[in-house]
Amino acid sequence: MRRGFSSVAVTSLFGMAFLVAAPATAHFKKCPKDAVLVGTLCMDTYEAGAWQVPDPTGNNKGLVKKIQKGAVKNAAELVSNGATLLGQGGDDFAPCGDRGEGCADVFAVSLPDVIPSAYVTWFQAQQACANSGKRLPTSAEWQMAVIGTPDPVTDNTTTDCNVQTLNEAVPTGSRASCVSNAGIYDMVGNLHEWVADWVQRSTGIPGWDSIGSNDYNSFAGASTTSIPAALLRGGHFNNNINDAGPLTIDAGVTPLGSSFRHGFRCMR
Repeated sequence: MRRGFSSVAVTSLFGMAFLVAAPATAHFKKCPKDAVLVGTLCMDTYEAGAWQVPDPTGNNKGLVKKIQKGAVKNAAELVSNGATLLGQGGDDFAPCGDRGEGCADVFAVSLPDVIPSAYVTWFQAQQACANSGKRLPTSAEWQMAVIGTPDPVTDNTTTDCNVQTLNEAVPTGSRASCVSNAGIYDMVGNLHEWVADWVQRSTGIPGWDSIGSNDYNSFAGASTTSIPAALLRGGHFNNNINDAGPLTIDAGVTPLGSSFRHGFRCMR
């Protein structure tokens, strides 16, 4: 594998400039079973479940190694080793704190047929990815992976992206038509997904009419008095049909924000 390093990269999203730390990135030719190759990177196939694993450096050391290799077969394997899926009915991440402290036993796992974890802050998501040998994707990487996922015009509650009808997250991969060209599920709808980038917090919602999309866009203006925002992509189950989509972006939520609509996925 080749590894590239850069201290800080300046990038632009639809003409608006911001700073993002450039990660040290391994270049892959083949991905682990829990991920899909996009360019030279491996994006998780499914939105993350945040699993609290007891005794991760002791009795469950072997399980942690399987998580980090993307080799866990199913949720039952995690449960049988005492792991607990967090972020289901509320914020139960403690002692994993909102700023990512105390999170050494929380691991992000990409599995099908699991309700993905919500109520997660950006810091908790970042740490859960790191513990699993992964990281949050940048917005540009996320955009590369979402290509081909339908921009919703319906939600038939069975195969379309989950954007409106059920008002709750559904099991990962259960909406068969909500898949990207690369084979990645639920990037539109289900849970709004944290990505790595921080920006100045948005003060407006102008829409994307100039580039032919009506996807939700809270990415206008810039507050110089509030703390920064961390970007959320794709939309969620509580959107209307027009708001969720491959170009949906929300720059109005701080990295400490936690909601029943916010989740994440990782990449290598």
